[in-house]
Amino acid sequence: MKKNIILIGFMGVGKGTTARAFAKKYGVYNIDTDDLIESKENKEVKKIFEKKGEAYFRQCEQDTADWIEQCVTGTLISCGGGFYKVKNLKKLGTVVLLDASFEWIHNRLKTAKNAEAKLAKRPLFSDEKKAKALYKERETAYRKVADVIIDVAGMDLEAQLKEIAKKCKVV
Repeated sequence: MKKNIILIGFMGVGKGTTARAFAKKYGVYNIDTDDLIESKENKEVKKIFEKKGEAYFRQCEQDTADWIEQCVTGTLISCGGGFYKVKNLKKLGTVVLLDASFEWIHNRLKTAKNAEAKLAKRPLFSDEKKAKALYKERETAYRKVADVIIDVAGMDLEAQLKEIAKKCKVV
């Protein structure tokens, strides 16, 4: 795999889970943009937002995108929910939207084995109305920037991996 695969989608849709499984199955590297930012800033995303604000965090995302464009190839990259806004997204690789309804995503988080931790990592879900409004705001934008759209609702992980590999010509 020479070209990067960029996974985008709403928080909680399963980008990280899918990315880790894909990397293992196809023997590729996987990086997560939020993990890269946390490592560089030596702070959790939540703390970056609290201490330095959203504008600062969005600049961190752009800096990360610029680094990926210059330095990363042949990698599966899972992105934070707002990463789709970076200026050079299309230059980073094939953009794959993992798509599902808000209700499906919310239910996925609420019924996960480690639901409390998953929801705590996404404090926005503590206010369901705000989370739903953000989902609606991003839904169309995600579709506009995606090269590939995969409806993951009701699709098992193995099927997702095969679909990504097929659509991105990995196999």
